[in-house]
Amino acid sequence: MTDVRTVDLPEVTLAYRVSGRPGGPPLVLLHALGERAADWEVVLPELAPGHRVYAPDLRGHGDSGRTAAYGLPQMRDDVLAFLDALGLDRVDLVGHSMGGVVAVLVAQAAPERVDRLVLEDIPALHPRPASPPAAGADQPAHFDWAMVRAVKAQLDSPDPAWREGLSAITARTLAVAGGPASHVPQQRIAELARLIPDCRLVTIEAGHLVHAAAPAEFVAAVAPFLAR
Repeated sequence: MTDVRTVDLPEVTLAYRVSGRPGGPPLVLLHALGERAADWEVVLPELAPGHRVYAPDLRGHGDSGRTAAYGLPQMRDDVLAFLDALGLDRVDLVGHSMGGVVAVLVAQAAPERVDRLVLEDIPALHPRPASPPAAGADQPAHFDWAMVRAVKAQLDSPDPAWREGLSAITARTLAVAGGPASHVPQQRIAELARLIPDCRLVTIEAGHLVHAAAPAEFVAAVAPFLAR
């Protein structure tokens, strides 16, 4: 059973879903840009049947609050505040795409808070050509377009400290690559896996949306890594 709840943080109110075994080790799932917590339902409850699972809508997404300021560091701080508000001292953390970047920033900033880390199709970040505005950027959506513009700008011109800080991550880490069909340069994912001290790389030939396109294969790779 999945419950939908909200929590008031210092800068924003986040909506989140909670499911799984009460009292189980906590697992936090972070969605991609333009997605929401419900995106994970395709791999639940098989992903972590022994865990207590928390999946927030990050700021500017889904049913969470809209704010004046957006960015990956703000989302990192929201996740840390979310852990504090729910009394979660140490968690397993899974992030897809943008959510994986946020997970990396959390694991860098507070390594003592993250036990196991799963990064789904996440590269080591390097500057890249600016991407054009998304089609339909003037249309209503379940996310704030101002957030999309702010986050894309940071992904196009990332802080070099984010890549340099990969060596500071102490969590056992699993990097899941989507293979050649993904738009993410796979050599950058291999670079990320080399730079994180305790990281294993697995490739699932499913493209960027690994857990959605190949849920059984994703669960088969990730569930044993998370198992106690």
